[in-house]
Amino acid sequence: MAAIIIDGKAVAAKLRLQAAERTAKLKERGTRPTLAVILAGEDPASLSYVRGKEKALAEAGMESRDIRLPASVSEGALLDSIDRLNGDPLVHGILVQLPLPAHIREDRVIAAIDPAKDVDGFHPVSVGNMVLGRPGFLPCTPHGVLFLLREYKIPLAGTRAVVLGRSNIVGTPLANMLSRREVNATVTLCHTGTRDLAARTMEADLLIAAVGKPRFVTADMVKEGAVVIDVGVNRVEDPSTKNGYRLSGDVDFGPVAEKASYITPVPGGVGPMTIAMLLQNVLEAAEGSV
Repeated sequence: MAAIIIDGKAVAAKLRLQAAERTAKLKERGTRPTLAVILAGEDPASLSYVRGKEKALAEAGMESRDIRLPASVSEGALLDSIDRLNGDPLVHGILVQLPLPAHIREDRVIAAIDPAKDVDGFHPVSVGNMVLGRPGFLPCTPHGVLFLLREYKIPLAGTRAVVLGRSNIVGTPLANMLSRREVNATVTLCHTGTRDLAARTMEADLLIAAVGKPRFVTADMVKEGAVVIDVGVNRVEDPSTKNGYRLSGDVDFGPVAEKASYITPVPGGVGPMTIAMLLQNVLEAAEGSV
């Protein structure tokens, strides 16, 4: 039996409608939820991501401050921009689009953001709060994955979960969030140094792929009836398309869908949830300032 498709686009649309309603209530009380987006350089993928975020903000009635800097911007100048936004009471959230130009230290930039405005959830204080189970901003993509699983009422307590990929943006925080007491999954975090990778993935009731390699997870790596979450968004050359490429996930979708019980597609799965959870974080920041 083919897997049930987890429709992240539909779930995200519901969340964005709720965000618009919460935004309207805040505006009635004199608060306009505002996100400042800093983009250094003109990387095409980054430009596309920023446009998508700003469109979602506008549709929800939120404000965005678009701060475009040249790729040659100095680290000091970028930090000065963040410092000004930290001190601006009308800005509730600050997002620095990654990756940054090679000469700028990413960790220093992230650490410069006021944790109260860190709506990406990447600041060391935010990470510490997440690890300790304290209130704080959660990183958007991992939070979106958990929201999808709960929305589809997929049992997580006692589940054997395998996360492929240990990035600080997705894999590592997601492994932590799944192992928290309120979720209660048993988690294995796999990476490039994992031996007998297929043996580990075949044990998974819940398999999450976030490795950044198109169609990396094949059907022979998936247990019958597993829940498969594909976080990957890879551009694959395709001359037949208008843009010359198509999007592919980290999972070989067709064959894996024949074995899985649930699966997320690419596009239309986890991707829309990332922006939806960003809106939730901006709202929480704005509501905390009232």
